[in-house]
Amino acid sequence: APLLCAGIIGHRALRRSALPPGGRLGLYGFGGSAHLCAQVALGEGATVHVLTRGAAARRLALELGAASARDPYEMPPEPLDSAILFAPAGELVPVALRALDRGGTLAVAGIHLTDVPALRYESELFYEKQLRSVTSNTRADGREFLALAAEHGVHATTHTYPMSRADEALRDLAAGRFDGAAVLVDDLS
Repeated sequence: APLLCAGIIGHRALRRSALPPGGRLGLYGFGGSAHLCAQVALGEGATVHVLTRGAAARRLALELGAASARDPYEMPPEPLDSAILFAPAGELVPVALRALDRGGTLAVAGIHLTDVPALRYESELFYEKQLRSVTSNTRADGREFLALAAEHGVHATTHTYPMSRADEALRDLAAGRFDGAAVLVDDLS
């Protein structure tokens, strides 16, 4: 299930980020989609920098091969060619735009995003930086992602919760208490 939902969304966001071959990618937020997206990007030869608040997520990022893992408000160790915002935090849009190199692209992959603050043209959009949204995916995206997942050995890091504790899973997700993805299993039948 994580591959078919979070994986395909992460893959679509990766393609919308216009990451060049061997490029430098920043991932803001490192949950279900991002940890799968990172594995594809790494498999394709990208340098991946993860910027996320959770210590467990930063550890997972480094275990998967990320070049760095930092707090989302810190600058990555090098300018980024592309970035993807998975965190639903609009205040990170200008942060991620400032981390981009000239001509870089930021893809916003969330279904929900808090309001984006005013952008400063000179430091956040100038030099032909692009800001793109990611709204949906296609069957072709799914087929392409699943082929890449098999090719690169992509695996989902999951934490299971019984369906009767779905509220707890959502609270833990919001608080960043686990890495990877939460999966609900049926305990109500």
